[in-house]
Amino acid sequence: MPDYQKFVAALEEGGGQPDRAFAALEAMTRELVGVKLFTVMTSDTRRKESERVYSNMPDAYPVSGTKPYNETHWSEITLKNKQTFVANTIGDIAKVFDDHELILSLGCESVINVPIIVDGAVIGTINCLHDEGYYTEERVRAAEGLKLPAAACMMLLERIREESRT
Repeated sequence: MPDYQKFVAALEEGGGQPDRAFAALEAMTRELVGVKLFTVMTSDTRRKESERVYSNMPDAYPVSGTKPYNETHWSEITLKNKQTFVANTIGDIAKVFDDHELILSLGCESVINVPIIVDGAVIGTINCLHDEGYYTEERVRAAEGLKLPAAACMMLLERIREESRT
């Protein structure tokens, strides 16, 4: 069981936010589910755009500007149906993500994308990648425990962005 107190402490600390909170979410993900590549993306379902706001491998997957949604069965599952997407082979990943060669080069061959849902809307996704076949039913169920901490991170991000606009 992950140490939620460490996450709460990181969330409450001033300075270095929201990266400090996202790093604590990554640590919690490692404990609860296991992950090699970890990113968090925003989701704007009205504009059909997303933005990477955290990455534990910024050289390969930098925090970047917005980009259009990946319109595949991935978006149907994750964004429309609000369910976790699972692909446990690089072949299944290649069906939905154009960057599958980069994913493979990083030693990853499975992925789960966990929707972050607030007020009935998907506001982002937690993206976890690991070895082939890694994301078992048990690990996917465990990832459900990341939704609330991820929502707190996303709301912190929005608060910081709002403050910077004023």
